[in-house]
Amino acid sequence: MTDVTHSQGPSITARMGGAWGVSVLLLAAVAILDTPQFVPTVMFTGQAIAGTAPFILFAVLAIAYLKASGAENLLAKAFEGNPVRMIIMAALLGGISPFCSCEVIPFIAALLALGAPLAAVMAFWLASPLMDPAMFLITSGTLGWDFALAKTIAAVSLGMFGGFSTLLLARSVIFADPLRERPAVGGGCGVQKPFSGTPQWRFWSSSERVAVFKDTAAENGLFLLKWLTLAYVIEALMLNYVPAEMIAGVLGGTGLGPIFMGALVGAPAYLNGYAAVPLVDALLTQGMSQGAAMSFVIAGGVSCIPAAIAVWALVKPRVFFAYLTFAIVGAMIAGVAWQAVA
Repeated sequence: MTDVTHSQGPSITARMGGAWGVSVLLLAAVAILDTPQFVPTVMFTGQAIAGTAPFILFAVLAIAYLKASGAENLLAKAFEGNPVRMIIMAALLGGISPFCSCEVIPFIAALLALGAPLAAVMAFWLASPLMDPAMFLITSGTLGWDFALAKTIAAVSLGMFGGFSTLLLARSVIFADPLRERPAVGGGCGVQKPFSGTPQWRFWSSSERVAVFKDTAAENGLFLLKWLTLAYVIEALMLNYVPAEMIAGVLGGTGLGPIFMGALVGAPAYLNGYAAVPLVDALLTQGMSQGAAMSFVIAGGVSCIPAAIAVWALVKPRVFFAYLTFAIVGAMIAGVAWQAVA
């Protein structure tokens, strides 16, 4: 990650003991105020972390290997070239990748750590959590092939929208020096200078490179684990305590208003993409408009609170709010377009 030389005031999570401290406080509150829900909350968080663990492990080991071998600069060059082509390819790949909004975070962290162009990363970042083969089958089986295909097109289009917007504004203050400072563990990637020269693929013969591998893996593993743990704890709490009927009451009706509300409510909504399908089906049965349904699933998939927390941990606030803006505006456009043709 890019180093930041100037200091900033402590964040809210830092004042509360960091991400681990907030997670513990939330679980403690559940244990005291709603004891029967404590074990289910812990189990949900543990199962979610276990499901994400392969993605975390892959990203952590990949970054550590690339740094220890000195190959990170070679991978960075793979993202060089025609930016238009990179953005289009990133959006297309993101639209079919099998990652939910939280599972994509380790891969985004890896890309950003390796210096990939932010415009291409933004395109992949926005498109990736919205659709994958399993999601397409579930959506088409419940909401219809037309809705599933439209959501896939919207996912790719949203990625391109965010990618090209980032490219156009790349020299602006919004996207200058976009990454947060992260504390290093030993000689981890936060401060370790890349090895120069020809990559040494069998790095384990060098004690210096082995040390870099261990420190980098420890730093990135801890960073991803603590933020994803907090994200899943909050997701569990929202699933337990935010009633679906409240969302249905806000999104009912016809016209453009529900479409805009769908995007605004969907952005901080608690539902993951798979759980959203049956709820949207029920809302449509209750009279929710097609456009509101589309804007809800697009905005919610990209920027639900669990995913947004993890994004917040990776980039500076101005980039985070640009990410949210792309998601909400893109969701509104998708909703209006789908309402017009549905």
